[in-house]
Amino acid sequence: MSRTPAGAELIVRRAGDRALLLEPPNRNTLAELISRLQGTPIPGVSDILPAARTVLVTLQPRADAAAVEKRLRAVNAVEGDTQRTADAAAAVEIPVRYGGEDLAETAALLGITESELIARHTAARWRCAFIGFAPGFGYLEAPEAGLEVPRRDQSRTAVPAGAVALAGGYSAVYPRTSPGGWRIIGTTQARLWDLDRPEPALLRPGTLVRFVAVEPS
Repeated sequence: MSRTPAGAELIVRRAGDRALLLEPPNRNTLAELISRLQGTPIPGVSDILPAARTVLVTLQPRADAAAVEKRLRAVNAVEGDTQRTADAAAAVEIPVRYGGEDLAETAALLGITESELIARHTAARWRCAFIGFAPGFGYLEAPEAGLEVPRRDQSRTAVPAGAVALAGGYSAVYPRTSPGGWRIIGTTQARLWDLDRPEPALLRPGTLVRFVAVEPS
């Protein structure tokens, strides 16, 4: 079971008058801190915005920044097991038609077959670490999958919406057509961003994702 050491060093910096920037010691403790913050309402906190290595905590008007910082440090220091909560959470399933134009090259970079790459991608439990680049674009991490590859040497001018890709230790689904340098391994019809839904984004930080292989229609 994954645990964050009690009292692990947490760097807290002021970010203007109404925000605090939190920087945990490493990516693992960052994931656990985000889970704790999402499950522990703190008076004076307006929102939490995770990034690759930090969390920006925005404050409500007239909130006491020093008091909020004290509570944040207390949440970080509590000995606790967040893995059980994560295991119990329902994962969003995203159907994927594998066979993207970079699938063969990506498998070769990893020294595995295309079938093994697909097996690892679908077997892993991916977790949305943060949202960035475009609305609905979730950076999904699953270190146990062993699928870390670099970005393409040359970005494409237009990656189609629904492209499922890998780069820099993350997987992602492009929510709309846009330039991009990630390695495309498949496509999905799942809508990652839809303004007609009450909550447009399919993913948010902390969301668990399972990719499911489907046959081409």
